Amino acid sequence: MIRIFPFFSLMPSPADAPEVACEPYDVISTEEARERSAGNPKSFLHVVRSEIDLPEETDPHDPQVYEVASKNLRSMIRSGLLKRTSEQAIFIYRQTFQGRQQHGVVATCDAEQYRTGLIKKHEKTRPDKEDDRTNHMTVCSAHAEPVFLTFRDTDTIGQMIAADTVNAPSIDFTASDGVGHAVWRVSDPFAYVRAFSRLEALYIADGHHRTAGGERAATVRQNANKSHTGREEYNRILAVMFPASQLQILAYNRIVRDLNGMTPSQFVERLGAAGKVEPAGNPVPDQAGTICVFVGDQWYRFVFPAD
Repeated sequence: MIRIFPFFSLMPSPADAPEVACEPYDVISTEEARERSAGNPKSFLHVVRSEIDLPEETDPHDPQVYEVASKNLRSMIRSGLLKRTSEQAIFIYRQTFQGRQQHGVVATCDAEQYRTGLIKKHEKTRPDKEDDRTNHMTVCSAHAEPVFLTFRDTDTIGQMIAADTVNAPSIDFTASDGVGHAVWRVSDPFAYVRAFSRLEALYIADGHHRTAGGERAATVRQNANKSHTGREEYNRILAVMFPASQLQILAYNRIVRDLNGMTPSQFVERLGAAGKVEPAGNPVPDQAGTICVFVGDQWYRFVFPAD
């Protein structure tokens, strides 16, 4: 039984949203964040990459970085750039890129279900990156970015999403990278609560460190609260949950800097002992269980055995 919850959110106006919106904290460097936020005090990079407002030599994990993030967030609230919703809500968030769309449900999830494995992970996490996200959440008293989850589709949830996106979105813009962003507030958040309660699991698509940090931040608050009940908002993790049938995860690359003494042909031969290897012209995998490898000036397609 998956538990999701409506939540109080901080939202920019439709007019301000394109200037407030920014890349996730972990896909750009401090230098890129400083460059992209230059001349734009509205950019949310001042919260998720707050070291840009400190001297260049500042360690991104220095305690003052989190204090500045909190200060910048409070300033955005005081100025009215971000306004708190009057009621707890659930939202639909649509991404559009190269003619393809995916619609996610934005809600909060139960940190306890991450502990028990109902929110399933597929990566190990680094303690230093967990520390970073935990510190950011606890000092800011906010989840600045959602975790990216997916779930096995149901007709019920699909029909609800379709019904709640018939009207024009409250926020709708296309960012400089060509990705379209649109947001709707759902009419009946508890209908989603009931529908998700019939799911067996959620799966982390991206954001393992944010999820782990959210769980740790919840534990910090729980341990500090002698009257803890489990119903407090600090027990929850902000997430956007996409149906698996709509989900598109783009290919990405990892660079291995040497072959540990092997020649390219020896490496390919060794790889062939683990699965099927053949030359490939397209570096993008064409099916699940497939990766593409560039070695010795040649692309290869590697297919894992079915088991």
